[in-house]
Amino acid sequence: MTGGAGFIGSHVTDALSASGYDVLVVDDLTGGTPDNVGDSTALEVLDIRDLDALVRVSKTFAPTVVCHLAAQPSVTASVRDPRHDLTTNVLGTLNVLEAARTVSAPTTFASTGGALYGDEAPIPTREDCPPRPLSPYGASKLCGEAYVATWSRLHRLPNVILRLANVYGPRQDAHGEAGVVAIFSKLLLQNAAPTVFGDGTQTRDYTHVHDTADAFVRAAQASSGGTFNVGTGIETSVLALLGHLQEAAGTTIEPRFAALRPGELPRSALDASAIGGSLGWVAQMDAARGLADTLRTYATR
Repeated sequence: MTGGAGFIGSHVTDALSASGYDVLVVDDLTGGTPDNVGDSTALEVLDIRDLDALVRVSKTFAPTVVCHLAAQPSVTASVRDPRHDLTTNVLGTLNVLEAARTVSAPTTFASTGGALYGDEAPIPTREDCPPRPLSPYGASKLCGEAYVATWSRLHRLPNVILRLANVYGPRQDAHGEAGVVAIFSKLLLQNAAPTVFGDGTQTRDYTHVHDTADAFVRAAQASSGGTFNVGTGIETSVLALLGHLQEAAGTTIEPRFAALRPGELPRSALDASAIGGSLGWVAQMDAARGLADTLRTYATR
């Protein structure tokens, strides 16, 4: 499990462990923390750009499946430093695939939805929509997908690509577009005004991390590969998101507004009917309940 000490990765690790898997977490801890890794789960601190280290760990642990979530996850950071985004998300992915190949293990790759499809995609977007990324992050994930699919054909491994919507939930930090849930929650609990970028009408498909983790478990258990969206298919605007969180927090704070950041999309939502048909996955958590539950976890910190 690469990136298993991070927000999404730690929940996937928990779900895999609960399903009976022995899990080895590989993480360089730049975006994760050992606190997210359970006492019964092994942790190897290493950078996925280090191919020799990855191969050594793979041969020692001999996984039956590799879940690859380690990445540079921020759209805005990718615009500021596209070379770092490239080396982590493309070269790192190639290294993970090569390490998995040495033990004949299939790979489940965490890709992206909105950042991949671009701003001209029909909503909700299906997997057959041509990718038109607007940011280096989206481009790096598209390139990573190409390697995952190529290694699947070249080495006859049932690799799976999961194109994730905007994941939120407990343990979330401020990285990535869905980090807005964590940022807004913390500010509202401090009775401070959140900042809304743009006019607040831009939409995202907010998917709870527990639902997302279930998709990875189903992909790990699959006997064939494929590319699947993981989302609710429902658009939620930034202002509606803030409204859900304000209701949960019992606040009515007026937000500040700032210019929309480069690389961000006006709308995004994913059609997840394909993964429902192939793997039986359907999102279970609605936004209002999931956001309220998430905000409460920040109140206890």
